[in-house]
Amino acid sequence: MRLAELLKHGAATLQQAGVEAAELEARLLLEVCSKMGRTEIYLHREKEVDPAVATEYLAGIARREKREPLAYILAEREFFSLPFFVDPGVLIPRPETEFLVDRVLALADPAHFNHGLVVDLCCGSGVIAAVLAMETKARVIAADISAAALTVARKNILRHRLAEQVALVQADLFSAFSRSFRFSLVVSNPPYVRSAELAGGLAREIVEHEPHLALDGGGDGMMVINRIYQDLPIRLCPGGQLFMEIGADQAAAVMALFTTRRAGVPAFTECIIHQDYTGRDRVFQARLASPIEELHDNGQTDH
Repeated sequence: MRLAELLKHGAATLQQAGVEAAELEARLLLEVCSKMGRTEIYLHREKEVDPAVATEYLAGIARREKREPLAYILAEREFFSLPFFVDPGVLIPRPETEFLVDRVLALADPAHFNHGLVVDLCCGSGVIAAVLAMETKARVIAADISAAALTVARKNILRHRLAEQVALVQADLFSAFSRSFRFSLVVSNPPYVRSAELAGGLAREIVEHEPHLALDGGGDGMMVINRIYQDLPIRLCPGGQLFMEIGADQAAAVMALFTTRRAGVPAFTECIIHQDYTGRDRVFQARLASPIEELHDNGQTDH
């Protein structure tokens, strides 16, 4: 079979299966299997395909036909223009999370990277921790409850030669850290999908293949976000910042939660919702008030 014929067959198969970007995905898979770029495939479209390459390609098409995500089939996903290993033990990195990292790099206090403790909470494949470490040269702790996710994260940290900068910790949020650990910057992409959505309503690629542990935020999608909110005042340094990815319909609930005052607990200030490149609410930013700010807010400063 010639390259052009193989590619046409793959695209037609995926299109019939309901894959939205059938032609693009068929070509990307062929590029990997044939170890040829797009232009090279076009120039050699009449070339007979090596049987081993054809077998590998058709096996990949069969997997994608069953709606297994292409990233899992290729075992790789690009994030911040860098390649990262992925498998079904981790959520596939998305553009929304690139936007989260972009906001952190643009708006976080540089002092956090130079002198403080930085944590990537619910780190999954480790892409956030890796990019922050590379871009800022800071030391970053990457924490996740899933051992499978940390296995993937470790591969990515080693792949990008960040073992001296990124420490991996298995933890249910802050559970592995003593009370003496105070972070100056917390970055998180927590599970925030409503349980009902995972039972139906989302794409098959997500529901049937991606880890629900990394997605399921409980009945209202706020279960893990609520837990982060409860622990954060004793986990952040005064003046420390939080940057957190949220669902597009959760801005009001998250703002109401973090602007609620609790007796004896430092308040959050500079609570901001950032809209992503599609105009959807996507990143929540907040800072823990310092003792001086608390006194001022309580009307106890000298005049």
